[in-house]
Formats: sequence, structure tokens, C-alpha cells
Amino acid sequence: MSSSSSDMEQNDPHSSYKPLLGRSITTEPVHFQEVRRRPVKGFTVVIGSCSLFLLSLILLILNGHEQHSMPELTEQEKQSDVPAAVQRPWRSRAEEQGVSEKSFQLISDEVVAAAVDDNGTFPWTNVMLSWQRTGYHFQPQKNWMNDPDGPLFHKGWYHLFYQYNPDSAIWGNITWGHAVSNDLIHWLYLPLAMVPDRWFDWNGVWTGSSTILPDGNIVIIYTGDTNNYVQVQNLAYPANISDPLLLDWVKYDGNPVMTPPEGIALKDFRDPTTAWQGPDGVWRVMIGSKKNGAGIALVYKTTNFTTYELVDHVAHAVAGTGMWECVDFYPVSTTSPDGLDWSANGPGIKHVLKASLDDNKHDYYALGTYDSVNDTWTPDDPEVDVGIGLRVDYGKYYASKTFYDQDKGRRILWGWVGETDTDADDLLKGWACVQTIPRVVTFDNKTGTNIIQWPVEEVESLRSNSSQFDGVFLEPGSVVELNVASATQLDITAEFEVDKEALNNATLDEINNCSTSSFRGATGPFGLLVLTDETFSELTPVYFYVGRATDGTIKTWFCTDKSRSTIANDVDKQVYGGLVPVLEDENFSLRILVDHSVVEAFGQGGRTCITSRIYPTQAIYGAAKVFLFNNATDLNVTASVEVWHLDSADIHPFPLDQV
Repeated sequence: MSSSSSDMEQNDPHSSYKPLLGRSITTEPVHFQEVRRRPVKGFTVVIGSCSLFLLSLILLILNGHEQHSMPELTEQEKQSDVPAAVQRPWRSRAEEQGVSEKSFQLISDEVVAAAVDDNGTFPWTNVMLSWQRTGYHFQPQKNWMNDPDGPLFHKGWYHLFYQYNPDSAIWGNITWGHAVSNDLIHWLYLPLAMVPDRWFDWNGVWTGSSTILPDGNIVIIYTGDTNNYVQVQNLAYPANISDPLLLDWVKYDGNPVMTPPEGIALKDFRDPTTAWQGPDGVWRVMIGSKKNGAGIALVYKTTNFTTYELVDHVAHAVAGTGMWECVDFYPVSTTSPDGLDWSANGPGIKHVLKASLDDNKHDYYALGTYDSVNDTWTPDDPEVDVGIGLRVDYGKYYASKTFYDQDKGRRILWGWVGETDTDADDLLKGWACVQTIPRVVTFDNKTGTNIIQWPVEEVESLRSNSSQFDGVFLEPGSVVELNVASATQLDITAEFEVDKEALNNATLDEINNCSTSSFRGATGPFGLLVLTDETFSELTPVYFYVGRATDGTIKTWFCTDKSRSTIANDVDKQVYGGLVPVLEDENFSLRILVDHSVVEAFGQGGRTCITSRIYPTQAIYGAAKVFLFNNATDLNVTASVEVWHLDSADIHPFPLDQV
């Protein structure tokens, strides 16, 4: 490492956060006693493998750059397969309460045993764990957070509600945390918005959505887990609509307003969408469920938000996709980059149907046509329907939700980024999970087959000094360090130009996912290494790989490889990624937001996105570096890169005593 631990702590803005603070790592499994507690109302500080990526190659000296070398994989690493999942003793209570499991589980006994000390856990230090806390992503001051809820813009403030456990860094006792911002980057924590204190939400105030009515009033429909563990839909509204901060919320006395209909299991009825109006002036709300193994979207109609009528057929269903959670349904313009309000429909408009699949914990979407008379939705291409085609994000990303920003005329997407370490580690840190940087969603006019996601422009206000690297020539086998100091909070844009003739004439490898990156291919991979130390003991590649799909067509995969991101083996080390369209007249381009333990990658302008959690032990603070690499055998690549350091966002409690 280039700096001592004491130097790192002095220079890092997170150094004051001491997650261990005198505590030793326990050698016993963590056990919890379930205690019913009603949070006190008032100002509470809300806080709110696959195959291994192998750069085992003879590295060349490139244009006078220093030659680098990386260690070979061990025999165990070369031969390892994806580990079998095992149940941890501190598994959360989520599944037994009828909601998807929130804890990371893809860890085998063998993998854990290979990396832990004699006490049964990896020896994390304060320095390592303090580094993991993000600098500019939204997260509570402490404890657990999951789904984003009811985002909206009201009287000059962006509001974010979120699933929050005020008691612990693991899932449970779910309330609604609340924060506000005037720019989607700097946030102020507010008191809890809603807590589980009525029979209809006694076991949790779960996911919900907000609807802004034409007269400016606001309603929230949310799922409550009742005292008997039945999922019902409830109505809430602001106590004072003129309050810009929307501090106080009233739960409707007549709750629940929707209960599981006949044929739907009591624990398979949750997560209502924002409401929209049909041509008849009647409001609609969509709710996810499942029936006979098919994921389904139910539609309810209402004129007053207190009484609802179930449409007698599903809006859409996809066989074999299981329970649909956190359904989202919204219009996008095919003729303009501007966002559309929820009720827009007609020529030049497509509708996005998105579902979070409980079975595999991924968010899928599809483009299609909404029939507002019959309340049905039809995908443009049934081969890439919801749950079997495009994913919103190919990494650790779930329960996403959009809202229409009427202030700037854009559609904004939030997504929950869970942890991929152990619950025990999260308890040591004292916190778990973050939200993505909000993304603007538009229709991709060039391909006509997907949406585009791009970080909100406001994140660029955090940019400070920048470094530019133009025309860096990368021969096959090259790894080139970029002179970027303390590379833990970065905004990186890069473009890669390849010899198209050589690409077309190359003998392409046959690949069908990102897992083939364990060997050097003729035409890839090439890209960037982030959160990498100078000895390459830890490295996280974000890259393109051009190959031939099993159907014979030429495809490009956009990937993030976590397999060598840390020497700690009790964390997830998958290779993430998916196909990304690259048109004939386009170079390969990407953008990466690095924020300590979160890496968000955007391929080809946001056609394919990958969010990752990274837990290095060496490539932290001043020891974190950035490299360009070209691991192809038959392809030269020329890269142009710009790197900005990003300042930390200002996220702290709202000074209510000054209001």
C-alpha cells in the first residue's frame, strides 16, 4: 500500500466513522431475539465462481509505460465452480414473513473456510470497514435500508422514502425512512414517515408508491404486513399538503383498501405502483403477484382511492417467472428525450413494464403497448418479455422504482443496492445497503428495443480535478496504469476504438455470457481495472468482450468481474454482465461511477448497466488505482479516457430546530 493506515485515516473523509470502535469480531454465530417495539414518533435520525476473470498473461511494456505483472491464479481458483449456497445462522426473517430474502446467501462452507481466520470470520479491520461507506450515494447514517418508496417532487424538494430498520443493520421492523434534497445528490434526513403501529401494517410498512393528483394533493398506497402476516394495500396522505417537507402522514382509518383477491395467496400480493388515469378519467393501480408459477400484474380501478375494483383479467402474465414484486409501469416517448407523466398514452409512446423477480432477485423490463380500454399490456417482442429478456441492471440491483420529475420534465429511476458480504459483517459496520445514483430513463431511438439509463446531471456538480488520457494505444496483452491518485471516488468516461476490419476478420470466440473471461480471447476482453492495487492482488475489471453467440451472430458483452476484487473470500465474487448493442458507426464507450464499495457501470450510453458491491482489503484509500487493459490476442485497441475525482455529498439530519 502506498500509505500507512494512519495516513489513510487522516486523508479520508470517512475516517471518523469507526464501525468496530473497540469491539472485537465475534467468534460465535449471531442470534436475535424477536422483540416487538413500536418506534417512538418524533425526531429520529433517519438513516434511512462464476468463472474467474483471468489476466494471467505476459504483460508488455507499452510505449515506455512501466511493465506490470499479476500473480497467477492458484490451482484452487482455477478449478473452482460457482459455490453452492448455504444458509447462514443469522438469516433474516424476511422469507417467513412472505417477502423476498434480503440477506446475501451465495457463500459455501468451503469458500468461507478458505478465507477466514481461526475465529471463523475474515479479520476485517476498522480501516477496511470504514472505507466501505460511500461518499456520494444515499444511505442512512446507520442500520438497514432496502427498497426506495414513493419518490416525488413537492414544493422545491425531492422526497425519497425507503424501507428502513431503525433497530439493526439487518432486515426487520420495516418502517419508512424519509429524506429530502433539492438536487438529488445532497440529502437531509427527516423523521420517520410511517412506522408499523396499526393492525394492518403491524409486521411492516412495506413498499409503496406516491401519486400526485391534478389538484396537487398527494396519496400513497403501500403494502402493509398485518398482525396475521397477510399482505394488504393501505392508503396514507399528508397531514398538511402545504408543508414542503411533508413531515406528518395520516393513515386512512378505513385501511386496508385492497386485500388479496380470490385465487391469490395471502403472502403474494404486494407493492402497488403509482396510479395513472385512463381515458375514462378513472384511476388505475397495478400490483404484482403470481399464479400457477406465472408472474402476473393485477390492475385495480378507483375514483376516490378508498374503494377499488379489480379488473377481471390480468394486465400481463409470463409463465415460469414466479412472484412479481415491486412492479413499475410507466410511459416513455419514442420521439423526445423528455419524460412523460404517468397517464400519457397514444402515438409516439411505449410503456415499460418492469418487475422484480422474487425467484432470482433481479429486475427485468420490457417495452410494449398499453391498451387503456381493456387494461392490458402487450410486449413488442415476446421473446424478451418481462422476466425472460432485458434486465434493468445486470449487477446487485433490485426493487427499482421511477417517478416523474415534473420540475425538470424527466423520468427518474431509483434502485436498491444490497450488500454481498455477510450479515455478521454488516452488524460490525453498523449499516447495510445504499441507493444508486438516480438515473434518467429515456427510450433508445437508435436501437428501438431498449431504454437508456444515465446518471442525473446533478452528480457532475461533485466533479473536481480531472485527468485526460487521449489516444492510449493498447497492444494485445497490455496493461497501462493511469496516473489517478486515491481512486475511490471517481467519475470515469472512456471510449475504445478498434480496427473494425481486424474485428470482422478475426476468428471470434463462441460465448454466450460474461463467464468466458477466464481466458484471453481473440477480440477481448478490453476495458478498465478499477479499485486495483499496484500488485494486482485485488482488481475489478469493467470491460467489453466481442464474440460469436451460439446462434452464430456477432455480439458484444459488457461485464464487471468481481472474482479477484478482494482477497476476502466470504463475499460474493460473481462475474456480472449482459449483452449491449453496439451499432455499426459506434465506438465502444462506457462510464463508471466509483464510490468506495459501490461501482456503477454504464455501457454504450446506458443501454446496459451493471451495479456492483466491492469489498477490497488492499485496494483502498490511496492504494486504489486505475488501469487500462487489453487482454485480446488479435486486436489492437486505442483508448481515450477522462477521469474526475468526485467530492462527497453533504448528507446529514435536517436542522428542524431552525425551521
